[in-house]
Amino acid sequence: MTTTAQRSRPRRTLPGAAAVVLAATSVLLAGCSSDSKGDNPLAENDSDGKTVVVGSNNFPESTLLADIYGEALRAKGIKVTYKPNIGTRETTYGLIKNGSLTVLPEYNGALLAYLDRKATPKSAEETTRAIAAKLAPELTLLQPSPAEDKDALAVNSETAAKYHLTSSSTIADLKDIAGDLVVGASPEFQKRQQGLEGLKSVYGLEFKSFKALDAGGPLTQAALKQNNVQVADLFSTDATVQKEKFVVLQDPKNLFGFQNVQPLVYKKGLPQPGVDALNAVSAKLDTKTLLGLDAQVQLDKKDPLDVAQAWLKSVQLG
Repeated sequence: MTTTAQRSRPRRTLPGAAAVVLAATSVLLAGCSSDSKGDNPLAENDSDGKTVVVGSNNFPESTLLADIYGEALRAKGIKVTYKPNIGTRETTYGLIKNGSLTVLPEYNGALLAYLDRKATPKSAEETTRAIAAKLAPELTLLQPSPAEDKDALAVNSETAAKYHLTSSSTIADLKDIAGDLVVGASPEFQKRQQGLEGLKSVYGLEFKSFKALDAGGPLTQAALKQNNVQVADLFSTDATVQKEKFVVLQDPKNLFGFQNVQPLVYKKGLPQPGVDALNAVSAKLDTKTLLGLDAQVQLDKKDPLDVAQAWLKSVQLG
């Protein structure tokens, strides 16, 4: 296991001054070309051809996934450095495109939406193919994992017990009871195809009423917990799901699209043993597993690097 001294790098949050500097850097990079390493303040630690640079976007799950990828690579003898909490996709895509980063955790549906706003794939495989058609030639996607972090319809434990809903139940199982239920989500959910419109056209659901809250955040979570709404739009790997025993309903018709966790890689920077190591991680990582790992970090306040190492060891990849 890596010692504390060996993992001297920023964790999930940044001090105020550092956050201000990072925010300013992100704005600068988003507004400028990322093709020149000379213009990139992160370039001083760029991959030298021997070191794999694993980055993450600025939210806890991305940092956790980066730790999982990096430690899986280290287990194969590959030298790794980390650049966590960089910023949004608008920044990190440019950095991996120019080779400042070697590996970045991605979500295939969100990446495709960034590359092609008009794309409407019908399967995870079609999503990957559509990305490949738009992806910068310097980059490639490795194998997608079964793990997804996407919009999901959830019910609270009281509603689940009343109507005998389990994690195997589907959105379609709400059809005969939706008229008795209040659904909560962001205001935009009311007018989106991936929202009330799609729930009606795809699954035939018409709810008793709609309550405008936030996008899977604390307002929605609290309303569902307090039974002010019985159904809510959450994210499938939100640690609150496990904490509050919410039941996420299956989406067999893929109304909410595809958001498989998938490594994005700068081709020249990752040797074949590294490719094999990350594909092996993807083969083991499903949504239930990711939800549990997120809960350890976000609820139990464990160091994501420790969580990553423990999980990799448990599946014989670390």
